[in-house]
Amino acid sequence: MSLLRSTTLAIAFAAGLLAVGGSRAADVSMAGGSIHFSTPGGWLGIMETEGDPEARVFQVPDPSPTGRNSLARVTVTVKQVRDISGFQQYMGDATAKALALPGYKAAAVPPSPNSNLYTAQENGAEFSYVEHYWFKNGQAIQLRCMRPSQSQAGAAWKAEFDKGCNAIAAQLK
Repeated sequence: MSLLRSTTLAIAFAAGLLAVGGSRAADVSMAGGSIHFSTPGGWLGIMETEGDPEARVFQVPDPSPTGRNSLARVTVTVKQVRDISGFQQYMGDATAKALALPGYKAAAVPPSPNSNLYTAQENGAEFSYVEHYWFKNGQAIQLRCMRPSQSQAGAAWKAEFDKGCNAIAAQLK
């Protein structure tokens, strides 16, 4: 299945879940209770997987017309790894996937260690991505925040999105 088709299906699936009522996000526990964080109250839990890896996906509603076509979302993924070498492999694999995204362009600002900042295309729109990685207690943790680079919701909405992403990053450290 092509990346574009799988991305389109994922967005359609998420939109369908929202139509039947996504759950409000708040306190989240993952990996058998070893990972905890809270999301801003307006975020909607739209998908979760269990097992290894385990993932939680949240939609950050964009109230503007942009939000009808471009789904801003935050994903936290936890994967069991044996050691720091396994963590580095996990991070390398995730980075390789990012590099393969259509229109991938690294940000001019160098990211902090174990982080990636870039833009890429999704369904014809440019998205801004922030990824952070941590190795804790035999687990590789990835926080991936992606939002449209340009939203009609304006700078205040972008700032709130970024603030929420940064708040989760601070909790996962």
